[in-house]
Amino acid sequence: MKRIKSLVCTLTMTAALGLSAFNAGAALPVGAKAPNFELQGALAGKPLTFSLQNALKKGPVVLYFFPAAFSAGCTIEAHDFAEATDSFAKMGATVVGVTAGNTDQVSDFSKLECRDKFTVAADPGAKVAAQYQTTMQMKGKTLSDRTSYVIAPDGNILLSYTDRNPDTHIEKAMAAVKQYDASHPQTN
Repeated sequence: MKRIKSLVCTLTMTAALGLSAFNAGAALPVGAKAPNFELQGALAGKPLTFSLQNALKKGPVVLYFFPAAFSAGCTIEAHDFAEATDSFAKMGATVVGVTAGNTDQVSDFSKLECRDKFTVAADPGAKVAAQYQTTMQMKGKTLSDRTSYVIAPDGNILLSYTDRNPDTHIEKAMAAVKQYDASHPQTN
């Protein structure tokens, strides 16, 4: 019995240390300054250049990184963000998705899976994802990990959330934008 307790204790400590080491290399934290970037992308299938700096002039930005266009989890997440885009817009927030995978397909992805609701930007080589410390390796390629940020107009990160499961990203981003909106009422 003593050996089992010792083993359980050792496993618990190992898991705790492993988790803290994993979190140490995680995405940029809340309160950090968001790196500025410009990327080529598409909205409703039409090419455009997305500038974080320009988007922040209009209000908060919901920036979400996803691994690859047209993959199962990324499609679910795109549908969820498409459904929530109008609610974000009512609070003055802009939604943009960024991917390092299937960058040649962002135009079609913006039409089909993002339902013409928000910009999808291509991040070839995951350069912007690396600035945001949200990359992963898959099949020998560096891709953007599934991470959502909410960035205040002053460039400070209000939400930093990484989870490979797409289900809770909308909920977390919406809560952060609502909290920001409540303390910074829009003047229309």
